[in-house]
Amino acid sequence: MTEHEGRTQDEPVGASADSQSDDCGYGDACDVDVDTAAETPSGDGPTAVNARSRAEFGVPEMDCPSCAGKVESSVRRLDGIGDIDPQVTTGRLVVDYDPDRTNLTDIKSSIEGAGYAVDDEPSVRTVTLTVPDMDCPSCAGKVENALDTVPGVLEYDTRPTTGTAIVTITADTDPNDVVTAVENAGYEVTGTDADELDDADTDTDRTSVWRSTRALKTWVSGAFLAAGIATEWVFGIELVVATLLGVSITLPEMLYLVGAAVGGQEILRNGYYSARNRSLDIDLLMSTAIISAVTASLISPPTSLYFEAATLAFLFSVSELLERYSMDQTRNSLRELMDLSPDEATVRRDGTEQVVPVEAVEIGDIVVVKPGEKIPVDGTVLDGESAVNQAPITGESVPVDKAEGDEVYAGTVNEAGYLEVRVDSAAGDDTLSRIVSMVEDAQANKTEREQFVERFSGYYTPFMVAVALGVATIPPLVFGLDWVTWFVYGITMLVLACPCAFVISTPVSVVSGITSAARNGVLIKGGTHLEAMGAVEAIAIDKTGTLTKGELTVTDVVPLNGNTEDDVLRCARGLEVRSEHPIGEAIVAHADDNELDSRDVAGFESITGKGVRANLDGVPHYAGKPGLFEELDFHLDHVHITDPGDTLSADVQTLCDRQGCLNLVEDTIPRLQAEGKTVVLVGTEDELEGIVAVADEVRADARATVERLQSFGLSVVMLTGDNEGTARAIAEQVGVDDFRAGLLPEDKVTAVEGLLDEYESVAMVGDGINDAPALATATVGVAMGAAGTDTALETADIALMADDISKLPYLYELSHQANHVIRQNIWASLAIKAILAVGVPFGYVSVALAVLAGDAGMTLGVTGNAMRLARIRPDE
Repeated sequence: MTEHEGRTQDEPVGASADSQSDDCGYGDACDVDVDTAAETPSGDGPTAVNARSRAEFGVPEMDCPSCAGKVESSVRRLDGIGDIDPQVTTGRLVVDYDPDRTNLTDIKSSIEGAGYAVDDEPSVRTVTLTVPDMDCPSCAGKVENALDTVPGVLEYDTRPTTGTAIVTITADTDPNDVVTAVENAGYEVTGTDADELDDADTDTDRTSVWRSTRALKTWVSGAFLAAGIATEWVFGIELVVATLLGVSITLPEMLYLVGAAVGGQEILRNGYYSARNRSLDIDLLMSTAIISAVTASLISPPTSLYFEAATLAFLFSVSELLERYSMDQTRNSLRELMDLSPDEATVRRDGTEQVVPVEAVEIGDIVVVKPGEKIPVDGTVLDGESAVNQAPITGESVPVDKAEGDEVYAGTVNEAGYLEVRVDSAAGDDTLSRIVSMVEDAQANKTEREQFVERFSGYYTPFMVAVALGVATIPPLVFGLDWVTWFVYGITMLVLACPCAFVISTPVSVVSGITSAARNGVLIKGGTHLEAMGAVEAIAIDKTGTLTKGELTVTDVVPLNGNTEDDVLRCARGLEVRSEHPIGEAIVAHADDNELDSRDVAGFESITGKGVRANLDGVPHYAGKPGLFEELDFHLDHVHITDPGDTLSADVQTLCDRQGCLNLVEDTIPRLQAEGKTVVLVGTEDELEGIVAVADEVRADARATVERLQSFGLSVVMLTGDNEGTARAIAEQVGVDDFRAGLLPEDKVTAVEGLLDEYESVAMVGDGINDAPALATATVGVAMGAAGTDTALETADIALMADDISKLPYLYELSHQANHVIRQNIWASLAIKAILAVGVPFGYVSVALAVLAGDAGMTLGVTGNAMRLARIRPDE
C-alpha cells in the first residue's frame, strides 16, 4: 500500500517547537498543549491528472465483480472518499480521497473490514527524471503530452525551472517506457532515480551553453547570414549559383538558405516533435514561419524571403540560447543549496578513521569533522568544542558555539575546533536535504497568478495564430495589397504568438524568491505563501519565545525582615527545588549560579495555582503568589524592610504591623508587575522573608523588528497567555500597536479571527505547538526556530530556521518585492507583445525585432528582473 500526494497538495499550516512555551506565572491563564495542528484544504492541481490525494492498494483476493462491489461499498462509507476504481484483473484498488477528512489507515481498515487482506507491497512508485533541455513551459507541455500516452502513468509534475519531471507510475510499469516517451518528445533524459536504470552523467556543464552544439550551429548560421548581407548589400553580387525546383538561386540567396538550414535544424526538429505531440508552441510556430518563407520563395518567384527565413532561424536560435542561459541562472540558485552538503564523510569504525561517501554513513556512526570542513550529517556533538557557521541552514551571520550535547546540521561549516558527531539522520533525511526537497516541491504549489497566466496563454496562442493567418491573407485577398509584404507581416505575428516570456515570468520569480529566502535561513513552502506573506496587513506575534527569549530568569530579590538576598534565595531554592514549574526552575538555576548552600527539605507540597509548601530545616515555609499569603493565618508583629531606599518607595515605613506590612508588600508588587515581572513571595506563617521577581527577557532585537514592520505600514499585535500587567509592560517595551492578554490556545484563534475581520490578510508568528491552531487560522503561519524540528519543517507555511525574530522584516520585504516583480513581469511581457503586435501591420516591426524584443529580450528581461530578489538581504 502506497500513498501518493496530489501534485499541488497544499501543506498543512502550523508550527511546533521542542518545548511548550510558558506565558504564565502562578495562577495566570496558561497555554496548554494541542496534539495536532489544523490543516488547510487541498488546492486544485495544475493538471487534470489528479487534484486529490490518491492511494493504490493491492487486494489480491478481490478477483470478481462481487468482491469488488463489497470492497467499494465498505470504503465508500468513509468520509472524504472520491473516485474508487476496483481493478479485478490486477487485484488493485485505486482510491481518490481528501486527506483532511480521512487517511490511509482508515481506508485499509475498511478494505479489511469487507473481508479482504491488503497486500503491503508498494503498487505505485515515483520516478524523477532529469530533463535539462526542458527549460520553458512550451517544452514542459510537449513532455506532458508524451507522458499522457504511457500506460501506467498516474501523475506527473514537470518543472522547467529545475529541468526535472516527477512521474508517478504503477509498480508494474517499466521506468524505461517513461524515459523513452520523454525522449520521443525530443528531450534527452540525462538522469533518473529509478533503480532499474543506470543514471547517465547528470553533470551537463550548463555553464557551457554558449559553447554547446546548438550554439555552434547558431554561430555558423549567423556567419552565413552575415555573408549573405555583405554579398547582397555591400558588394551587390547577384550571381546565380543554383537552380532549385526550377527557380534560380543567387549567391546571397544561397547563403541565406544555408544559414536558415543550419540555424533552423534544431528548430525544425523541435517543431516536428511539437506537431507529433499536438503542442501548439513556439517551436511549431517558428518552424511553420521558416518553412513558409522558404516555400513561398520557391513556388512564387520572384518573391524572395530567404533573408527572412535566415534571420528568423538565427535570431530565434540566439533567443533559445538566451532563454537557456536565463533559466540556468534560476537553476543555479537551487544548485547552490544542493552543493552545500559534502559528498564524503570521515567515519570512525572499529577504531580507525575511514573516508566514505555520505550515502554510506549510518545512523549511530561517529563522524569526525576537522577545522574548516563541512559537517556532512545532522547529529549530536559527542566530543570537542568549536564555532560552527550555520548560515547555510539558519542564515545566522555569526558562528554558533557548539559543545558536547549540541545539535549540528549537514552543510554547516566547522570553523575552528575538532568535533566528533554522532549521526542522528541518514543521508537524504537531514535538515538540508529536507530544505532542498521542499524548495523543489514548492514549484508544484502554483500561485493564483501562475494559474491565471497558464489559462490566459491557452487562449492567447490560438488567438494570435488566427490573427497571423488573417494578417497574411485578408489584406491581399480582400484589398488587393502586396501579398509578400503581408505574408511577412503574418510571419512576424506568428513570432509574437508564443507567450514564453509571459508564462515564465511568474515561476522564475517564485523560484528566485524561495531559493533566496532558503539561503538566508527562511523556508517558504510555496509560491502561494510567498505571495500571501507579501500582501499581509497585520502580523500577530506570540510573546513567549518569540518577542521574548522564552527563558525565565530572576531579575529582582527584595529581602524583608532583616534577611539578606542570599537568605531569601536559599529559602526559595529549597522550596522550588522539587517543583517542575518554569518559575521554580528559574529560581533554582539562579540560586545555583550564586553557589548557595542547600537546606534540608522535607514534606514538599504543590498548592495548585498558588505556589508550593515545604519544611526547610524542620520549619514550614511557603513560596507563591501574594494571594497565598493573604489566605494564610499567620501572626506578624513587626516586619523589617531591608534597605528600603533601594527597593521600595521613599515614604515606606521600616516597621509595620501585620496589615501595614501586607499593604507595603502589595505596594511593591504592582511596581514589579508593571515592569513585566512575575512576583513570588517567600516566607513562613509568621514571617515574610522576601520577594523574588522573575521575568522572561525581551529579545534585544524585538523592538527594532517591530519598528521595522511598522515602517512597512503593518499593524503588529502581541498575543500572550500572560496576565494583563505583564503583557502591557512587554507591549510597551517592544512597541507593538496592540496586545491581547490571558489567552489560551483557543483564545488565540479567536484573536486571529478578530484580526481577519479587521484586515484582509493576517500573518501569525509563533514558536510552539500550542500556537498551531492560531497559525492555521491566519492567512500565513510562520514558525520560529524550525532548524532541527521536524514537525515545524513539515507543517509550517513559512519557517524561520533560526530562533531569530529579526528575519521577519526580511521575509515581508522579500515577499512584498516578489509580488511587485511578478506583476512587473506579467504586465511588461504582455505590454511589449501588444505594442509589437499593433506595430506589425504598420510596418514598424520586423521579424528580427519581434524575435529579439518579443521573445529573447523579454525572456532575458523577466528572468533578470526575478534575479533581483536574490539581492535582498536580511539586515545585519
